[in-house]
Parts: sequence; C-alpha cells; structure tokens
Amino acid sequence: MKICGITTPDDARLVEAAGADAIGVVLYSASPRCVSLRKAREIFDAVPAMTRVCVTHTEIQSDLEAICTLRPDAVQVTCRAAVPVHSRSRVFRMIQPGEEIPAGSDALFIDGSRGSGRPYDKRYAADVMRSARVPVFLAGGLTPDNVAAAILAVRPSGVDVASGVESAPGRKDPDKVRSFVDHAKGVMK
Repeated sequence: MKICGITTPDDARLVEAAGADAIGVVLYSASPRCVSLRKAREIFDAVPAMTRVCVTHTEIQSDLEAICTLRPDAVQVTCRAAVPVHSRSRVFRMIQPGEEIPAGSDALFIDGSRGSGRPYDKRYAADVMRSARVPVFLAGGLTPDNVAAAILAVRPSGVDVASGVESAPGRKDPDKVRSFVDHAKGVMK
C-alpha cells in the first residue's frame, strides 16, 4: 500500500509508523502536492527503509532524468512516458479508463483520479485485473471508509491514496492515515 503526495519528512515518518509499505512524492506536476527535487531528497532520507516512489505526469526527458538522480525504488509515470534506460528504478505506469495496458512496466496503477479524489471506474478496474500480466494497484477516491470494500471488489495487488487521507492538499491527517492502513491491511491477503 502506498500513501502518495507526501510533502514533508514528518508526514513520511507518520506514514511509515502507520505501517504503509511505500510513499510517493510528486515531482514536475501541476499538483498542489508537487515538491522540489531537494525536498523529495529530504523526504526520502527521513524514511530510508520504505519503498520510495517518484510520481510524475511529465513526459519531458530532462525532467525524468532529474527524477532518476534521486534513485527512487520506482518511478510512477503516465502510460506514454519513457523512463531513462539507465535508471535502475522499477517503472509503474498510471492508466485510466480509455487507455490500453502499456508494455514495459513493472506494475500498473489504475488511476483516473490523479489525486483529485474522483472514484475509480469499477468496470475498467475489473477489465485491467483480468488482462494485466503485472501487479495492479488501485487508486482513485479511496478513503478509510471505502478502501476495504474496494479491495474486496477488485482484488488489486495493492492500493494507493493521496487526498483520501488528507486534511488539506499535501497535508496528511494522522488519524485518516492510520485508519486507512488498518482497514486496508485488514482485508489484504
């Protein structure tokens, strides 16, 4: 399970203490959760044992090169972005309704929400789950109140949340984070 849109080292430590498996920092994006490379490094340094994911919507090669200098465990990109070949990071591709399953990824993130809180498309999620040959993670509109039902309905490899555990964009709510992790882990097998 990944908690995305981490903007401070304190929020990263909160997420780690709650028991999440991974954090995501947003770079080169119009998102209110977007941080600088320097801030991303501070966040990653705060939780060296966690899986650290750089999330971006850019397809600009120089931006992707800069992201790779952070040496994240994974780079989460749109289905069309070309992660530099020399990167040793895993490639997670974000897909949304209307997009085909792309080749060349280590995992797929069903994410039509892009941090907006818009619920995932159940029919599309089911289609991807049937067709994918790599792990599939579910994102979009997930909250502590609905994550268990979403996991039981879709049976993804994992879940990803940003706005569903926030008090404001980029500010994680400790109670919501802990509740989300507890509810998700309660049904993930």
